[in-house]
Amino acid sequence: MAISMQRREFITILAGVVAWPLAARAQQPAMPIIGYLYAGSEATPSLLAAFRKGLGETGHLEGHNVAVEYRWANNSLDRLSELAADLVLRRVAVIATPGSYQAALAAKAASTTIPIVFSTGVDPVQAGLVGSLNRPGGNVTGVNYLQAELAAKQLGLLHELLPRATRFAVLVNPNNPVVTTSAIAELQAAASSIGARIEVLRAASNGEIDAAFVNVSQERIEALLVSPGPLFGNRRVQLATLAARHAVPTMYYDRVFAEVGGLISYGTSLTDQYRQTGIYTGRVLNGERPVDMPVMQATKFELVINLATAKALSLDVPAMLLARADDVVE
Repeated sequence: MAISMQRREFITILAGVVAWPLAARAQQPAMPIIGYLYAGSEATPSLLAAFRKGLGETGHLEGHNVAVEYRWANNSLDRLSELAADLVLRRVAVIATPGSYQAALAAKAASTTIPIVFSTGVDPVQAGLVGSLNRPGGNVTGVNYLQAELAAKQLGLLHELLPRATRFAVLVNPNNPVVTTSAIAELQAAASSIGARIEVLRAASNGEIDAAFVNVSQERIEALLVSPGPLFGNRRVQLATLAARHAVPTMYYDRVFAEVGGLISYGTSLTDQYRQTGIYTGRVLNGERPVDMPVMQATKFELVINLATAKALSLDVPAMLLARADDVVE
């Protein structure tokens, strides 16, 4: 009897010793998960690297002390709600939506409690993301970089390169109405001031992009501007190739276009914008609340000129314009 009782006591103690570390491990917090929601197809590697760099500046390293769940809508905007809901079910600690106000709106509709960090080129107040820039309110904040507001500046630079041109066109994505409406209004006013005309070309697929460039040739458009958005960003090589094939001088909104053969680009630095998005995401993971984090305004702008493309188009880039370029692609 005594031996049996001692054995039972030993087993009980042993079980407690084994169970204690298991229970302790179960109580330890799991690695936080970032939900990364993007409207386009998989983001440019350099932009993802910039986002991770921003995370790193706040002490977060993917795969080490934080995990990232990536969701790509592949330009099917109607999938954003489904993808956002999936991230909510995954119980992510924060949702980051770089480069797309539609993704941010889908995330906001999916959760009023999970922090959301956006970066967008449209007015986030007008888009319904935040109450104000200084006091966002709710669970949403992020980075605002100018895009549509730069359309007039882009037209001015293109006109400086082509001073005799009077017929311009802008390529827009009809599924990106906030950017499209604002950019068209900006360009029409700017074109009127220099005695030029702006044609509006709409494209939401590869085939429609091809057709738009055929239209440019048929209508004898002298120069083209490409409006911002994930659709065109994901198709930058196609756009630069078509512009070269149809010999149409084209202005883009980001340097990645000039780097793959586009003539000229002017806009905020998307690399810096993704880095700032990573920083804000990391700050949320460190305990800050979106309601206390004013929307950050982009301050870094880049003018990039591809001289090889200019030569292929038989264009002489004015010395004053070349001197103002932040980078020149030879």
